[in-house]
Order: sequence, then C-alpha cells, then structure tokens
Amino acid sequence: MARFGSVLTAMVTPFTATGDLDLDGAQNLAKYLVANGNDGVVVAGTTGESPTISFEEQRDLMVAVREAIPNAIMVAGAGSNDTRSAVKNTEMVTDVGADCVLAVTPYYNRPSQQGLYEHFKASAEATDCPVMLYDVPGRTSRKLESATIVELAKVPNVVALKDAAGDPSATAEVIASVGDDFEVYSGDDGMTLPLLSVGAVGVVGVITHYMGQAMSDMVAAYEKGSVAEAMKLNQSMMAAYGHFAYDDAPSPVPTKSIMNLLGVSVGSCRLPMGPEPADMAERSRSVIAALSLSEA
Repeated sequence: MARFGSVLTAMVTPFTATGDLDLDGAQNLAKYLVANGNDGVVVAGTTGESPTISFEEQRDLMVAVREAIPNAIMVAGAGSNDTRSAVKNTEMVTDVGADCVLAVTPYYNRPSQQGLYEHFKASAEATDCPVMLYDVPGRTSRKLESATIVELAKVPNVVALKDAAGDPSATAEVIASVGDDFEVYSGDDGMTLPLLSVGAVGVVGVITHYMGQAMSDMVAAYEKGSVAEAMKLNQSMMAAYGHFAYDDAPSPVPTKSIMNLLGVSVGSCRLPMGPEPADMAERSRSVIAALSLSEA
C-alpha cells in the first residue's frame, strides 16, 4: 500500500458567512472526507486558499483537523515563495503533528532549477517529517524539471511528488529514475488513470471531496489489474472533472458550491477567488444530477 494511502483530498478551507475561519466546519469536512473514500486530507494547500490564510489561522486549522481525524493521514501545506517563510511553516506543521509536509513550487518568482533545489532542500532539512513536493506549473509558472526532482529524491525525507504538470511521459521518466521508496501522486484528478499507468500510486484530488469513493474504487480496480473496470469508473467521473474550474470560477469555487449543495457547509471563498458567479449553483446542480448524487 502507498505510504499515505491511495486517495487524499486537497481539502477546501471552510469560512463563515463573515469570512472568518470555520474550525467546526473544517472538522466536520475532514470527518466527512475520511468517511467517504479518502485515506486522509491535505490541509492548507492551495485548494485550501493558503495564500489568504494567516500563519496563526493555518496553525489553528491544522490543530483542529488533527483532532478531528487522529487516525487518518494529514498532509500539511507549508509552501511559500519565500524560503524563510516556507521553513517557518514547515517547523510549525511538524509541531502540530502532520504526517507529511506538502511543499509547493514557489509561485511568481520563477526561480532557477538550482534555486528550486535549494528551496526544497531547506524546507526538508527543517523537519523530520516526510516531504511531498508539489509541481503545478499552471499555477506557479515554473516547472520543477525531472532532473531536479530526481536530485531532490536523494534528500532522505523527500519521499513523494504531487504531480500536476500534465506530462505523463516526464512522470514516467521520474519514476524510472528514483528508488521504490519515492512515490508519485496525481495532482490532477483527470490525469489519475494515465499516471497510474506509468507508476503513480494514487491521487491528491479535489473532486474527491464528493467522488472519493469512486476514485478509491478506480485506483483499487487498476491495482488489481481490472483495467476495463478502472476505465469505466474513470468515465463515470467525467462530469466532475469538467466542473473543477472555470475562467469565471477558478478552483476551489466550484467545489465549495457542490459541497454546500450537498449539505456539507464550507462557505464561500475569500477574495480574490470570489465572488461566485450568479449561475454557479445551477451549474453545480447539473453536475450533482449527472453524478447521481443527492442534494441536501
């Protein structure tokens, strides 16, 4: 079995109607996810709107989620485009009992590959926890190149990659070049099945907020060699893949809309991710119907 399980959800951060952190909502959501097909959660990642959450809020959120799901995996977002801040975040999430640190590629700065290597290495050296790299060039505007990933995999506690680069051939190259102890997770729901085919072990998902069981079943089917069954399950999630993000409703706006309609209160996004388009609920209801889910 994969070190952190096969399905983790990059959990949205619940907010109240006034925009404050909703810790009760976070605990309820974490419990819901673990009860519905997830092996654990990623807290305060970019899907959790980490750029808009203060250091103190991030700590409070992680303490609350750890309390809610003591026996499930909690991966903690600790990334920053400032290495000193990333190190401080890493030390904090280690302190609150994270099972793994998620370290995202610095955004906006566009560092060199050597700069990226030194940045991630500094974060890894600040903790005894396992570290999962997060490569998402569509958000950060800088690709973590395969050769850099392979070098970082030599750092003793850098043990995994969340891959949202959309290039399965490059992922295959990485997997062929690292040891068996280094694991790759899909960071893009719709790319999970292709990445499983080149050696990924699971997914850190977003549609897994409400399709966790189907995704878990798909990974299990593929692992047992039932490729046709995995393909069928993948096809059953197409409506969800298409509802991940829109130009007028970037992630996690559509996911929060779905969860609120399903009766799991997560509130709205903080600016600048909002406001929600006027027809967002209508779009979400169409997806709920297509997926045969039940609106609250």
